[in-house]
Amino acid sequence: MRLIERLFGRARRTAAGSMKLVVGLGNPGRKYQATRHNVGFEVLDEIARKHGAAQRKSKFDGEMTEVVLGGERTILLWPFTYMNRSGQSVGRARDFYKLENSDVLVVCDDINLPLAKLRFRAHGSAGGQKGLADILRRLGTQEVPRLRVGIGPVPEGWDAAEFVLGKFGRDDAADIEQAVWRAADAVSDWIGQGVEYCMNQYN
Repeated sequence: MRLIERLFGRARRTAAGSMKLVVGLGNPGRKYQATRHNVGFEVLDEIARKHGAAQRKSKFDGEMTEVVLGGERTILLWPFTYMNRSGQSVGRARDFYKLENSDVLVVCDDINLPLAKLRFRAHGSAGGQKGLADILRRLGTQEVPRLRVGIGPVPEGWDAAEFVLGKFGRDDAADIEQAVWRAADAVSDWIGQGVEYCMNQYN
């Protein structure tokens, strides 16, 4: 089965030409909907809505669909492996489409950034984000672009794990909604303009 996937993926990659993979991190299931840790899912939801994406398919241990962003065929991937095993899903998708690591963008939350702050990086460590850490470990490199969406700071006396799995308060809802909209536009700019442009524009 894996051999068929590899051969089919190579054929599709050649036929499609340039292609990008955008991954939104989160946890599947109603229990985790609208939690801070699922901001990556929400950004992909907004991209899919805004660009009229096709119906999602179950694939790569998650859900995926396709859109055209910045003139390029773009795969949107929601891993359903739970946050700490996100690399399993991302690795399968990257290998199937024969993509370079630089063609993969990971969108995730970050408790070290102020609420609604966006930050692009072309490479680097995971900075404590366990889903991103698993992706870097699975892909075998830190040279993976990422777009972080700030959900911090963690209030004094709170456990960080409990905080990220909690829902946004009423006072934060408008700010995070704006951040999701901006992040969706930022992903299009990453594809059309590149990561250096986005670092200057959004960081």
